[in-house]
Amino acid sequence: MRRRSTSRVGAPLVVGLVAGLALAACTSGGSPTSPVTPAGSAASAGSAGSTTSPPAPTTTAARTSPPATRPPAARPSAARPSAAEQARLDAALRDAAWTDDLARATALVSRGADVDAKDDTRQSAYLIAASEGRLGLLRLALAHGARVDDKDSWNGTALIRAAERGHAAVVGELLRAGIDRDHVNRIGYQAVHEAVWLGRGTQRYVDTVRVLVAGGVELVRRSRDEQLTPLEMARERGFDRLTGVLVTATSAAPVKDPDAALLAAAARGDADAVALALRAGAAIEARDAKERTPLLLAATGDHVDAARVLVAMGADPDALDDRHDTPWLVTGVTGSVAMLEALLPAGPDLTIRNRYGGVSVIPASERGHVDYVRRVVTTGIDVNHVNDLGWTALLEAVILGDGGERHQQIVRILLEAGADRAIADKDGVTALEHARQKGYAAIARILEAG
Repeated sequence: MRRRSTSRVGAPLVVGLVAGLALAACTSGGSPTSPVTPAGSAASAGSAGSTTSPPAPTTTAARTSPPATRPPAARPSAARPSAAEQARLDAALRDAAWTDDLARATALVSRGADVDAKDDTRQSAYLIAASEGRLGLLRLALAHGARVDDKDSWNGTALIRAAERGHAAVVGELLRAGIDRDHVNRIGYQAVHEAVWLGRGTQRYVDTVRVLVAGGVELVRRSRDEQLTPLEMARERGFDRLTGVLVTATSAAPVKDPDAALLAAAARGDADAVALALRAGAAIEARDAKERTPLLLAATGDHVDAARVLVAMGADPDALDDRHDTPWLVTGVTGSVAMLEALLPAGPDLTIRNRYGGVSVIPASERGHVDYVRRVVTTGIDVNHVNDLGWTALLEAVILGDGGERHQQIVRILLEAGADRAIADKDGVTALEHARQKGYAAIARILEAG
C-alpha cells in the first residue's frame, strides 16, 4: 500500500506490477502530496537501530557497473530559475513520479527540476520512484545525481521502501547503484525485514528476497522490537516460500566456484542457487564452453524465476553466444511470454539479429507462437524486418507455417500491427502468392481482405 499518513495502523496493500517501457510499475490511488509510509510499515524508519553491519561478501552488486549517477549540467547563472520557479518545477516532478509520467519527468529534469527535492512530508521524486516501483523514473533519478542513500520521514532508504512493496527490479537497481544494503530504519527494520514482515508470501516478494540475498544483505540481524530474524519472521507469518528461500540462504554450504555454480544453477532453473552464487561473487556474465551466459541458459530452459533474479542484478539480455543467440532472441524461439516479460525491464535491443539475420518476431511467427507474437508486436519491434533469407515475419508465417489456425491468427496479428503484405521475397513472391501456391485458402482470404 502507498504510505498515505504517518499513522502506524493496518497492513500494507500489495499492488500489482505493470510491465511496460522496461519498468515494473505499481500504481494506486491517493494524494501525491501525502507521506508514503503505510500504517504498520517500516519502510522509512531508522534512527533507532542504525548499527554497523559486518563486512558483506563480495557480491554482484559491487561487481556490476551501476547506472550513471552524474549530476545534471550546471546552468548558466542567467538561466537558473527563481526560487519560486524551482519549487514549481520540483513539485511538478514529484507529481510526474506519482503518476508514472516518464516523458514529463524527463522534460522537467532537463529544465532543472531536482530529483531529490522534497515536499513537507519528505517525499522526493527519487524516493517516490523507489516506493512505487517506477523503474524508468528511478533510472532517470539515478542518472541525474540522486542521493542514493537519502532518507524519508521514517529514516528509511529507497531500498527499504522498494523492498516493503516487493519491487524486485527496483531493489536490484538500487543495490547495483551502491545503496546502503543494511541500513536500519527508525522502527528497527532493514530492507529484508520489511520485505518479509510487511510483505506477502507471493511471487513478487519471493523475487525481492532472492534479489536481496543475491545483493549480499545481512540475513541474521534481529528486528528491534520483535527480536526476530528475517527467517523467523517468515515462519511467524506462515510464508512457506519465503521461509524456503531464507533457509537455503542461511544454511547452504559455502560456494566454492561461484561462476560455475551460477551457470549450473541458471541451466537447471534453481533461482535460490542463482542468488547464492551471485552473493558469493559470481560474475553475472560468466560464460560456459559455448559462450552462453547464465541469463541465456535460463532463457533457453524457460526458467523464469532464475531469469528475474539475474535481470534484477543487471544481466545483459543481449549477450551473444557462439551461435549468435541472445537471451532475448531465444524468447522468439521458445515463444515464452513470461520470459519476454522477465527480460523487458533489462531493456533488450529489439533490433538485434539472430544468425539468420532475423529479429525475434520472425522465428516466433514461423513456429506458431500466437501469444508471443501478440505481445511482442506491442513492444515496438519492427514487424517488417527482412532477414537474410529475404523473409519478413509475415512471409515466414506463410512459407514455413502449416496454414492452420495458429498461423492464421499470427497473420491477422501481424497485419493489425502494420505488417506490409506487399513485401515480396527475393524471388518477388508475396505472402499472398505463397499462400495460394501452398493451398492455404484461409490465410489467402485473410491476406486478400482489406
